[in-house]
Amino acid sequence: MLLAIDIGNTNVVWGLFESQTLKGHWRLTTDASKTADEYGVLFQSLLRAAGIGPDQVTGLILSSVVPSLTPTFEHMAETYFHRRVLVVSPNLDTGLRLCYTNPHELGSDRLVNAAAAFARYKTALIIVDFGTATTFCAVSQSGEYLGGAIAPGLGIAADALFSRTAQLPRVDLIPPKTVIGRDTISSIQAGLIIGHTGLVDEIVGRMQAELGQPATVIATGGLASLIAPESRTIQEVRPFLTLEGLELLYRRTRGDD
Repeated sequence: MLLAIDIGNTNVVWGLFESQTLKGHWRLTTDASKTADEYGVLFQSLLRAAGIGPDQVTGLILSSVVPSLTPTFEHMAETYFHRRVLVVSPNLDTGLRLCYTNPHELGSDRLVNAAAAFARYKTALIIVDFGTATTFCAVSQSGEYLGGAIAPGLGIAADALFSRTAQLPRVDLIPPKTVIGRDTISSIQAGLIIGHTGLVDEIVGRMQAELGQPATVIATGGLASLIAPESRTIQEVRPFLTLEGLELLYRRTRGDD
């Protein structure tokens, strides 16, 4: 079985694949202060609770946008699973031609998402990932990774509004019934959710114009299911796109694809 790990700024999302089937997935809070031993014990205990022993893990692949945690997870893999972890980098066979000026500046999660989406759809794409940041990736019909955009995520916007104002409360991120809020909570929800949806639709629309051809718009990330129903441009939500991409890259590296 393959253990695929995606270290984000807010969460560590990981899944277990048997062949190409995702058998289970877990989400932990990213904590750079945790040691390899702490993560190792936690991973093993969660796997055992699912009836899976660590000896059943035959491979590991890691995408990380938190550089300080990469060696922690490499050590964890060797100590608790007795395997070397494959770390995603632009040097891997992604099935894409990278047109980024400096590919090593490209977040590994964006690279993995683009590889997974292009392998599945084989067409021009815009991938929107709703994580700590909201990121946009553009891929041409011929498989060129062209670049993208990075904006503050919805959670960051909500936290900034709450922390930088004296009277505005923290609110649940749920869509408002109307854009014209009739109380403070619904007004904040309208501004945050409809406002972020407008940001997404505007950036996607301009990317479509620059591409000069129709592009399939795929959303992923923790808040994708919240924004997608409000959006005019998002066509499909794939919540496990990053994990699917990690499994694909591991298979490509082993020469199985």
